Amino acid sequence: MKDLNTLNFAKTIFALFFIAGSFFLLGALITKKDEFAAAGYMLLILGVPINLLFVLGLVIYGITYQSKLKNALIAVSILSINIPVAIIYTVIGLNIFK
Repeated sequence: MKDLNTLNFAKTIFALFFIAGSFFLLGALITKKDEFAAAGYMLLILGVPINLLFVLGLVIYGITYQSKLKNALIAVSILSINIPVAIIYTVIGLNIFK
């Protein structure tokens, strides 16, 4: 049951940042307002350290409880999906607001 909680936690964090980034990107694309782009940039600046803290916490959890290491690494890989998405969103945003 704890393994499911770890995976659900990672999925929740992933979804929160993915939805927020998508909201800001779509808002910037649709409205062409700089406020959405600025909010997306702030999400990127604040989201990276926050996600890294979660990744570090999951790795420490996996190392501490060796039996949970596999699930902790799966959770880290779920969180890592946001990296290429954030890069793509950043490139799109920078090309729109040159």
